[in-house]
Amino acid sequence: MATVEESFPRGGTRKTHKSEKVFQQPVEQDNLFSISTEEGATKRKKSQKGPAKTKKLKTEKRESCKSVREKFELLSIESLCEGMRILGCVKEVNELELVISLPNGLKGFVQVTEICDAYTKKLNEQVAQEEPSKDLVCLPELFSPGMLVRCVVISLCITEGGKKSVKLSLNPKNVNEVLSAEALKPGMLLTGTVSSLEDHGYLVDIGVGGARAFLPLQKAQEYIQQKNKGAKLKVGQYLNCIIEEVKGSGGVVRLSIGHSEVSTAIAAEEQKWTLNNLLPGLVVKAQVQKVTPLGLTLNFLSFFTGLVDFMHLDPKKAGTYFPNQAVRACVLCVHPRTRAVRLSLHPIFLQPGRPLTRLSSQHLGAVLDDVPVQSFFSKAGAIFRLKDGTLAYARLSHLSNSKNAFNPETFKPGNTHKCRIIDYSQMDGLALLSLRASIIEAQYFRYHDIQPGALVKSTVLTIKPYGMLVKVAEQIRGLVPSVHLADILMKNPEKKYHIGDEVQCRVLLCDPEAKKLMMTLKKTLVESKLPAITCYADAKPGLQTHGFIFRVKDCGCIVKFYNDVQGLVPKHELSAEYVPDPERVFYTGQVVKVAVLNCEPSKERMLLSFKLLSDPKRELMGHSQKKRRAINVGQLVDVKVSEKTRDGLAVAVLPHNIPAFLPTPHLSDHVAHGPLLYHWLQAGDSLHRVLCLSQSEGRVFLCRKPALVSTVEGGQDPKSFSEIHPGMLLIGFVKSIKDYGVFVQFPSGLSGLAPKAIISDKFVTCTSDHFVEGQTVVAKVTSVDEEKQRMLLSLRLSDCALGDLATTSLFLLSQCLEERQGVRSLMNSRDSVLIQTLAKMTPGMVLDLQVQEVLEDGSVVFSEGPVPGLVLRASKYHHAGQEVQSGQKKKAVILNVDMLKLEVHVSLCHDLVNRKAKKLKKGSEHQAIVQYLEESFAVASLVETGHLVAFSLTSHLNDTFRFDSEKLQVGQGVFLTLQTTEPGVTGLLLAVEGPAGKRTMRMSQKDSETVDEDEEVDPVVAVGTVKKHNLSIGDTVTGTVKSIKPTHVVVTLEDGIIGCIHASHILDDVPVGTSPTAKLKVGKTVTARVIGGRDMKTFKFLPISHPRFIRTIPELSVRPSELEKESHTALNTQSVSPLEKIKEYQAGQTVTCFLKKYNVVKKWLEVEIAPDIRGRIPLLLTSLSFKVLKHPDKKFQIGQALKATVVGPDSSKAFLCLSLIGPHKLEKGEVAMGRVVKVTPKKGLTVSFPFGKIGRVSIFHVSDSYSETPLEDFTPQKVVRCYVLSTAGHALALSLRSSRTNPKTKSKITDPEINSVQDIQEGQLLRGYVTSVQTHGVLFSLGPSVVGLVQYPHVSQYSPSKKALYNRYLPEGKLLTAKVLSLNHRKKLVNLSFLSCDTGKPDVFPASLGLPLLKQEERKTEAEERDHQEAEEKEKKNQKRKEKRSQKGQEETQLPSKEMPKPQKLHPKKQGKRPRLESGSEQERVNKKKKKAAPSEEDDSGVEVYYREGEEEIEEMSVPSKEKRTRPAEVPRLQLSSGFFWDVGLDSLTPALPPRGESSDSEEDEKPQQSTKKKSKKERELEKQKAEKELSRIEEALMDPHRQPESADDFDRLVLSSPNSSILWLQYMAFHLQATEIEKARAVAERALKTISFREEQEKLNVWVALLNLENMYGCQESLAKVFERAVQYNEPLKVFLHLADIYTKSEKFQEAGELYNRMLKRFRQEKAVWIKYGAFLLRRGQAGASHRVMQRALECLPNKEHMDVISKFAQLEFQLGDAERAKAIFETTLSIYPNRTDVWSVYIDMTIKHGSQKEARDVFERVIHLSLAPKRMKFFFKRYLDYEKQHGTEKDVQAVKKKALEYVEAKGSVLED
Repeated sequence: MATVEESFPRGGTRKTHKSEKVFQQPVEQDNLFSISTEEGATKRKKSQKGPAKTKKLKTEKRESCKSVREKFELLSIESLCEGMRILGCVKEVNELELVISLPNGLKGFVQVTEICDAYTKKLNEQVAQEEPSKDLVCLPELFSPGMLVRCVVISLCITEGGKKSVKLSLNPKNVNEVLSAEALKPGMLLTGTVSSLEDHGYLVDIGVGGARAFLPLQKAQEYIQQKNKGAKLKVGQYLNCIIEEVKGSGGVVRLSIGHSEVSTAIAAEEQKWTLNNLLPGLVVKAQVQKVTPLGLTLNFLSFFTGLVDFMHLDPKKAGTYFPNQAVRACVLCVHPRTRAVRLSLHPIFLQPGRPLTRLSSQHLGAVLDDVPVQSFFSKAGAIFRLKDGTLAYARLSHLSNSKNAFNPETFKPGNTHKCRIIDYSQMDGLALLSLRASIIEAQYFRYHDIQPGALVKSTVLTIKPYGMLVKVAEQIRGLVPSVHLADILMKNPEKKYHIGDEVQCRVLLCDPEAKKLMMTLKKTLVESKLPAITCYADAKPGLQTHGFIFRVKDCGCIVKFYNDVQGLVPKHELSAEYVPDPERVFYTGQVVKVAVLNCEPSKERMLLSFKLLSDPKRELMGHSQKKRRAINVGQLVDVKVSEKTRDGLAVAVLPHNIPAFLPTPHLSDHVAHGPLLYHWLQAGDSLHRVLCLSQSEGRVFLCRKPALVSTVEGGQDPKSFSEIHPGMLLIGFVKSIKDYGVFVQFPSGLSGLAPKAIISDKFVTCTSDHFVEGQTVVAKVTSVDEEKQRMLLSLRLSDCALGDLATTSLFLLSQCLEERQGVRSLMNSRDSVLIQTLAKMTPGMVLDLQVQEVLEDGSVVFSEGPVPGLVLRASKYHHAGQEVQSGQKKKAVILNVDMLKLEVHVSLCHDLVNRKAKKLKKGSEHQAIVQYLEESFAVASLVETGHLVAFSLTSHLNDTFRFDSEKLQVGQGVFLTLQTTEPGVTGLLLAVEGPAGKRTMRMSQKDSETVDEDEEVDPVVAVGTVKKHNLSIGDTVTGTVKSIKPTHVVVTLEDGIIGCIHASHILDDVPVGTSPTAKLKVGKTVTARVIGGRDMKTFKFLPISHPRFIRTIPELSVRPSELEKESHTALNTQSVSPLEKIKEYQAGQTVTCFLKKYNVVKKWLEVEIAPDIRGRIPLLLTSLSFKVLKHPDKKFQIGQALKATVVGPDSSKAFLCLSLIGPHKLEKGEVAMGRVVKVTPKKGLTVSFPFGKIGRVSIFHVSDSYSETPLEDFTPQKVVRCYVLSTAGHALALSLRSSRTNPKTKSKITDPEINSVQDIQEGQLLRGYVTSVQTHGVLFSLGPSVVGLVQYPHVSQYSPSKKALYNRYLPEGKLLTAKVLSLNHRKKLVNLSFLSCDTGKPDVFPASLGLPLLKQEERKTEAEERDHQEAEEKEKKNQKRKEKRSQKGQEETQLPSKEMPKPQKLHPKKQGKRPRLESGSEQERVNKKKKKAAPSEEDDSGVEVYYREGEEEIEEMSVPSKEKRTRPAEVPRLQLSSGFFWDVGLDSLTPALPPRGESSDSEEDEKPQQSTKKKSKKERELEKQKAEKELSRIEEALMDPHRQPESADDFDRLVLSSPNSSILWLQYMAFHLQATEIEKARAVAERALKTISFREEQEKLNVWVALLNLENMYGCQESLAKVFERAVQYNEPLKVFLHLADIYTKSEKFQEAGELYNRMLKRFRQEKAVWIKYGAFLLRRGQAGASHRVMQRALECLPNKEHMDVISKFAQLEFQLGDAERAKAIFETTLSIYPNRTDVWSVYIDMTIKHGSQKEARDVFERVIHLSLAPKRMKFFFKRYLDYEKQHGTEKDVQAVKKKALEYVEAKGSVLED
């Protein structure tokens, strides 16, 4: 009863307990405006207006008036309390809070953490991750101003300034806390927030404990489209929801947010709202109870009373309300303690979900005079009436300047006051006023009032590191950045500015929306009298103003003004003098005075200048002078060098000495010559014919590039974009290089972009590798955009060719050498003797020089002679291995003079010094060796004469990039064509290089004779060179082993001297395969004898008399024999050349050597025989085993001792060439390893051997068994084992036949060697290759030198009309079998036959061509021979007959067509494949089969039927295997059985016409006679009857519905009758494929796809799959890809992908299948079928680990609801294809988490029964019957268990299960009874 009374407190008076009274007293005091319970109880009485006019006391009147006034008192902050629910409107949305407008002009704040729990959780996650979350949406996206929201007051706090602040919460948990799950009813209007997005809708947080609210997707669709712009709802989004359905006592609630439903929602009585849970925002039907001037009292929901203050009356109906009037009202707030309800009648609130309209802010800040008071509320404020009749409200705090000055008497109705509009209350629809003098008088009231550039007074609030905060007005704060505190940067601003100081600032930027105000205190800006620029339109050319430097760049300074307006001061406008580095002169924040040069407001671009022209007269004068002296762009001028700058030359243009600039790159077309010319040009030098390139930025830029000068002179330079067309070739220069391409500028100033993709024909990694800035280039225009003034260019050589490459190359070389000659003339004019000497030196000059020293890198430096400072050097290569010592005199030839480093490069090479005088011809071709490389050209020497030749390294201006592999090296051989025969002034002949393919690697004789280029010197040894020693050869020394290397040991002797022990000097007898250096250990003390001393510079062993012997590294020996003997060996005590040492070794001699390393690049083993003798073992001479040659590093260990045979000295003269496989003789009968160098199609291989020997292998010697593609396994560089057949001729004749190379293996020789006609016998069957088709027949090769002839009658049984068919079906190189018909040994002629009757092979022309047969007479002899053979064969056994039949192939000759009866016209098309020589028993067996298929068909029709090959094959597939016929060595034909997988089985294809029952041999013999003998009348009659009978039989067969088609016409008829049957179309395709007609099969598939109706999706898909199968088997990868792309477009993509994956898997293309599955996983990641298929694929391939990873990825990608299914499927796959134990583990893990999933249990049981033991199956059953599941499910498992035991167990087991089932039932029954 108590709850009922509490819910309906106004039902009547009730006795109040003392305790209640005591409690109510303070509440009333606390809530002054609220209605007490007692007042509520008497309300009804008060509202009854009686007619009695009794006189009342004044005091009573005053009291009643006061009570009404108090009752209708407006809300104030004091009247709010925590827990109060109130309706608000979003006023502002900030990043971290919402500002909410509340009724009666109040304002509250909602923190970002008070939206909802889900949103707060996301925020916390983002903070934890420290990076933005994709799912989290910011507040401005979730809320918009004007939105109505239900709030709850969570706290009332006082701010630092002493003001009260209201904190609110929108969290549904707080707002709807008063509701319980049981109280939820359909139709209720609640607010909630989206907490998560699900598959079929959204979970909405409505804050009701125990209730889960779900919003289905279809219910949200309308809202998403209309209100959310089509975007999905976000977590935290605020919604007004209607409850549509409540399930399970409020446990589950279904919501709707449809606009029509929400906006018409009304809180009805049946929803059982109480004052406890009444929520703001609910619309109720109410009745006016009482009308007062201050508002209305309403009665709503039958029992409740509420107030409507005058602010919330409907403005249109104000003054027309009367008692008992029915109205609709919206609940504004409910006081939690007093239960006082406030409502609103504003129409906008009566449609929930509709936002409030934003009031215009045009009057905001307006000051109004004489505004009358309408009414005054002592606790809240006053209402004023404005001139337009609208009401305005001023809160109590705004009625006076301070509390003390407030006088309520002045606010009597009618009194007027001066006030200012400060805000609008959206909830009340009223303007808010303030009467405070400070607010009325304030210059700026809001941010909108402040204009950029204005002067503003403000007060310092605080000083921070980033700047100073100032207060401009009550609500306006501004920032002065630290850079703007003064004209210069201040370090300690707090010393100048103090808190509270008043300062005058100038506004830099004001953004009212963001409430951002930036100001400056720079004195110059604040006090500036110049006009301020606040927008680009203000900047008129010539205007002078102040600004500040915002950024300093290389190109100039960016100057900023007010309102973010900025402009650029280019480099040339920074000062009257050139400023090379602006960053040194200017700084950020500097105040500057600038003049506007130009401004484009539309583009927001402005050009400024620091050069201020104060005197207008001077300005005019300057202009006139400029005009007089103006240089035009494109003009050719002469210039004089004024000075050198960092980037180029400052020059004066003659004759007026106009200053200009010539950049270094623009001095030459050759990139390398720019710095060279810059170096030698000096002030005062003149340059002629220089081009004026541009006058941009006030400076004249010049160019001296000959290519550009000639372009401009020839008028080939377009001046505008309109003159440029795609395809034009233009010459320009690289302006700038970016990552995405190269910008090219042309002489006229136009420029274009060459994108990265088309700047080179080579692959471009980095654009700057290919071009440099300033480089001359030729560009081809690819596209032009005149509107945007842009063009795209190509710099590829293939696009920009300027004619013949040789001509261009020669032109560039001549120009290059000419420029160098110009530099020489500049050098000649210098005073220095050194420079003049260098200028006179030219390549080719021979000098007598004295050696100064040999450097460590092997190069030689010569003494300067009479010219001090002259540097002459020969590199290690050009020292040419000669013995060179200091002071020695040598002749040397100049190769090149380096004009920058002032060095002369010379060579000591004898061939160059003593060049031969030989007359050279222009255009002659020569071999040459590169001697010196410059950047743009190379110097080479002719091999024959030694003349020096220059050739260009580039053949085009754009050709500047080379990969490392393409770069030339000194010593490399090149092929040159001479262009001049006399050296001329340059000293060099000019030549053009031949193709790069003719280059050879470095000529080996030029290698250093003492040390390899890549010789590694032991660093330990190198250090020891410093120490001197007094040792002599023969001394015995003791030392400690310091380190052990593969071929030597380093020993430390006394006094720190380093010595070496070579591997050959450790043991007397070295066992092969061991490493002698391993015998010594680090730290071991050894006694050794000195046997020599090695010089560190030349690596030679010096004699003891040599002055440098004391600085050599002692070479030691620890051989026992060396230490015992008194006599000892000395290493090369005389200067013997390595060549002489090597000559001591004889070919065939055996030596012990030590492996130093395996040279992978050169493919040889580097070995050492002695410390000073080294050798090389070519890889091919290391072993005859392919395994060893493939991985030599595994067989040979570094340091290992090897026994080798000396083959001879290497071509390099400094090495012994050795072999590990005995002497390398290459004589007839020898087996050797070679390397394939060339594969000649249809001819054979070219094989190379070490030392340059070449051999050739014919295709007949590649293998013992010929193949269609004999050379496909051979590629260049492949190693092969060869047998030498012959050494005659310049090349060896070789064989790769294993019968030759490995005779021991005794391999089967399918195709014997045929080297002459003597190797052939008549009647022999031989295989060979077609050579060519001639007029008299086909030439057929049987061996390397044996060619036979096949005359046309012996080529085929058909006679094609077109000879082109011979070329098509008998191409060169085709492998065929031929029979030798006759031999002529004398003339060496071989006559052959291809006929199938001779060879037993199919005819060379396929039957499907339908060609006419050769006439009988032409091959009469053959026919007779065959008849004779047939007669003999008849008497042989059945088995023999079978063999004969299988070999005969298509040999039967048929009757000439003219003699055949009409129906037999079909027969030539169907080649007779069924032989007639069948035994009766075989024939009967086959006939029985046929009878079963068609019992009604006639047996005795008397016509022989021939079947096509394919049909017979299919029939044979169905007969027992013993009847299968095979054709030995048959050419492979396309067969259905060989992997052509259709979805539809084709086994049903059977021959069309029923065969005859009887076919006697005698009839066959008679047939040839019939054609020759004249027929009698009776016979003709009989034949006629026979023909008619046959005709009727064929007609019957055609009408038979079960008949199978057997020709293209039959199929066409069938597909016309059933166009949508994919089976027919597939059979039609198969029909063509059996005849190897791939194209026709494709055409049928395409027809099918066009014909089958678009509705028949599956039928179409069948054809697509067949076409994919066809392309996979017989097409190429490209054709398959095209069909696949089309199939994906026309079908469901997933199905097509899965079919192709199956096709790949079945045809064992596992790599392609894997790649396809990876594509599918990206495209169909949400499809579980793909993941499962891929898992199965991997398991079938044995990749269990990969399959497990796929499952993990699947679980990450797929939605949660699919997880169980996927896990279950993968576990099943593991059972079937993988590890059963792992499968069990997966099931067990799953069931431990989800024990009640009966579907998983069921699958687990199935799998265990199928793949596990009986014990395992019973264990699973035992576990499952003890689960606590529903009885229905338990019954299912018990039944399964019982069935299992009945099948696998005993009677006892069955009874045990029944007993357990009974126990379960009894247990369940007892539970129910309890």
